[in-house]
Amino acid sequence: MAEKIIRTDEEWKGKLTRDEYIVMRKRGTEPPFSGKYYNFKDKGIYRCAACGNDLFDSEAKFDSGSGWPSFVEPISDEALGERKDDSYGMVRTEVVCARCDSHLGHVFEDGPPPTGLRYCINSVALSFAPDDRP
Repeated sequence: MAEKIIRTDEEWKGKLTRDEYIVMRKRGTEPPFSGKYYNFKDKGIYRCAACGNDLFDSEAKFDSGSGWPSFVEPISDEALGERKDDSYGMVRTEVVCARCDSHLGHVFEDGPPPTGLRYCINSVALSFAPDDRP
């Protein structure tokens, strides 16, 4: 993994769009079924919209019916960090970019094989790099 990125809140405000800032730095959530990658099927790599860190391969994406892009596993063990999230009266596992600590979404233990995990990620927290796989 590349070197950790640390910026002030003001620096993040200048780098990110309003929606990216709300989701990625203030732990917001985009409305379900509204994100650009929810029903997106192209082959390639999903990256952190804040820092470009590789997060998920398109081969790990599946339709969970949740309204957000969902993945069974990250691209590597070093790509993501996890934190306990007890907001909104629930206990969940928050998923953050390991490189810049930006909020991406949450991981749940109700996904398909082989991992049984569902990484439920906000589209606004992602960028996409297409590749030439068929």
